[in-house]
Amino acid sequence: MTPTLSSARPPARARRADAEHNRTAILEAAAVALNRDPDASLQSIAAEAHLTRRALYGHFSTREDLIIALLWRGASRITLSITAVDCGNSRMSIARIGSRLWGEVEHVRVMARFAVRGPFAPIVAEALAPLRRLLLTIVKRGIAAGELRQDISPELLSRLIEGSALAVLDEANRTPLGRDDGARLVMQAGLAMAGLSWRESEQTITEMDRTP
Repeated sequence: MTPTLSSARPPARARRADAEHNRTAILEAAAVALNRDPDASLQSIAAEAHLTRRALYGHFSTREDLIIALLWRGASRITLSITAVDCGNSRMSIARIGSRLWGEVEHVRVMARFAVRGPFAPIVAEALAPLRRLLLTIVKRGIAAGELRQDISPELLSRLIEGSALAVLDEANRTPLGRDDGARLVMQAGLAMAGLSWRESEQTITEMDRTP
C-alpha cells in the first residue's frame, strides 16, 4: 500500500496531545520570561519554550491573549492550592493562605506584577475572586471572634491583607528570597495587617507548622 500524506500524519489524538504539550510549554515559559521581564516579547517567550514564533502564534494570536491565559492558569493553581485551607482559626487560616500563595510563587509573581498594570488589573481581580471570597469569610469570622483587629471593616481588612501578600511577592522580584524565608515573610505580612504583633505572628506560624 502506497503511503499517502494523510496516512503519514500522526493520529488526531497524538496531534492534540502535542498541541496541549506545546501550550503548556508556552505558558510555563511565559511565567519565567515575564517574571524576569514584564515587557518580554512573544519572540523571547517562544525562545524560552524552545518553540518557533509561528508555533506560539498557533496558540496565542497576541501577547495580551497569552498574558490573560497565564493569569487564569495561575488563578486556577491558586484556587486549587487553597482548598481546605480554612481550619476554623482565622489567624492560622490567614497564615496558611500566605504559605500556599508562596508555594505557587512563580505564578503569583506574574499576577503581582500585572495586578497594578492598567488593563490587566480587572482580570487579576476577577481571577482571584475565589481566594478573595474565602479570605473575606475568614476575616469576618475572625473579627467576630475577637481574633483579628476590630478597627477596620472586614471588607477593607481582607483587601489590605491581600495587598500585603502581593507586596511581598512583588518585592521578591527585586530581592532574592529563599523559599522558607519568603513563605514566612508573606505569612508575617498578612498577620501583621490583621492586627497581630510580631510575637503573635511567630506563635501563630509555629502552631500552624505543628498542625497537620
